[in-house]
Amino acid sequence: MLDRVYVFPGVIEMNVQARRRLGVNIYLIDGGSEYVLIDVGFLDDLTDVLEMIRQMNFRLSDCKMVIASHADADHVQALSRAREILKCKVAAHPKSVHPLETGDEIATYARIDAQNILIPIQPCKVDITLEEGQLLKVGDKTLEVWSTPGHTEGQLSFRMGDLLFSGDNIFRDGCVGVIDAHHGSNIVDYIKSLKRIQACDAKWLLPSHGPIFRKDNALIEATIQRLESYLHMSDFGTCAIDWPLLDNWEDELTRGVLPS
Repeated sequence: MLDRVYVFPGVIEMNVQARRRLGVNIYLIDGGSEYVLIDVGFLDDLTDVLEMIRQMNFRLSDCKMVIASHADADHVQALSRAREILKCKVAAHPKSVHPLETGDEIATYARIDAQNILIPIQPCKVDITLEEGQLLKVGDKTLEVWSTPGHTEGQLSFRMGDLLFSGDNIFRDGCVGVIDAHHGSNIVDYIKSLKRIQACDAKWLLPSHGPIFRKDNALIEATIQRLESYLHMSDFGTCAIDWPLLDNWEDELTRGVLPS
């Protein structure tokens, strides 16, 4: 059996639990009598993720739903298989329904010919749509649904007390989720979502990639200013060759470093 590593009361992050990097952050919200998963990541990691859940003494049948924070392939490649194994409902923003249910390779960022990227994606039925302001009960926990478009039209965030599960909106190094019009990015919406995050009184941001971090309004402001400059420039689409934040985080995971 595995001891449960809670990053906050009722919150387990599966990379932290595994002490190694998975493709994306996967959050298990433990409501006592039931739980939900926010994202499930890549198909190759699903067996390990489900085995960790079993080893932590959670019953697979107690999974209330799996939530797609948005429809990108790195977050949802395993979604259809997870729905089948867990026998639970899948939830997503209404604007994520079409790409998820059709397996749209462009909208889900599963196929990028210029970089020789192809992530096989299985269409997945969406059972529940999550709307702005909806309260999602998970046992004794409550998630408030935020619609935070920009990275994608269907990007969702979730408020739970002092915590904001902030999706691909912003990461600890001030980077943001990829901006690409072909997969539904919109810089104007992105800035609005970041300003909303900046203005809220959450203390912690729990992103979809990389380490959890304290909300830093100066960091968010610098990111907003950078995105505002993109509105008048043509070079925001350059492709990065690496991401040092994740290399540093891998070392933190191995050492068992928790948010502080």
